[in-house]
Amino acid sequence: MTSFVVQRNGRAATAEELAPLAFAGYAHFTAMQVRGGRVRGLDLHLERLRSASVELFGQALPDDQVRSLLRAALETGPADVSLTATMYAPTGEFTAGVAGANPEVLVRTGPAASGPEGPLALATVEYERVLPAVKHVGEVAKTYYLRQAVGQGFDDAAFVDRRGRLSEGTIWNLAFWDGSAVVWPEADMLGGTTMGIVRRQLDRLGVPQRVEAVTLADLPALAGAVVMNSWTPGVAVHRIGSVSIPEAPSFVELLHQAYGAELLTAP
Repeated sequence: MTSFVVQRNGRAATAEELAPLAFAGYAHFTAMQVRGGRVRGLDLHLERLRSASVELFGQALPDDQVRSLLRAALETGPADVSLTATMYAPTGEFTAGVAGANPEVLVRTGPAASGPEGPLALATVEYERVLPAVKHVGEVAKTYYLRQAVGQGFDDAAFVDRRGRLSEGTIWNLAFWDGSAVVWPEADMLGGTTMGIVRRQLDRLGVPQRVEAVTLADLPALAGAVVMNSWTPGVAVHRIGSVSIPEAPSFVELLHQAYGAELLTAP
């Protein structure tokens, strides 16, 4: 029988421990796909948790301690799972906090995922996330705009900032293709771990990349677009707003190749 877990600080979480967290929203997390008990970009996940903890709580747990908690969650389950590690303040929210209080850790495992097949159509929404560099919880806008987009006949939504620049999707990073180089949007956004993996592997493959502002007016000149997150390094996007975009299967294949070149690491 498949065994998934929810652990608090390395031990099975009780209902009493989880109940207060069901009503709390001051926390951050990282999500990863585990294959054969190993993870791509483990260093990026650890860095994400470390930097976000410093931002939200003023301090972070040592990487070795976090890795041990990840291992504890993976010990009894299947080799391939989705894993989410969430850091939260034991003092809760709506308080000034307590100096010196280390964050606590919830780790949850579930069925492995690979994302939708695509191609996707994305509605556009003018929206900028609070603390965009932190993968924090309680963001009602992401689900709200996803549902609004689906209600309008789209698959999901992409965000446009106040300067008209495309930034990210509801739970996705965006990437574009100009026919010879990968174009990453310039805007305030969450830098995804999959995005980080793909960028460094594209560098190793010698594929040109650049960061620049991308607006809706720039889309007709581009040769492809994708979304990516912890599920997948690339799902084709064939329309953003009213603008059609070529599906560019070779671009999607390139991103998957780059992602696959990243070594899997055991926590």
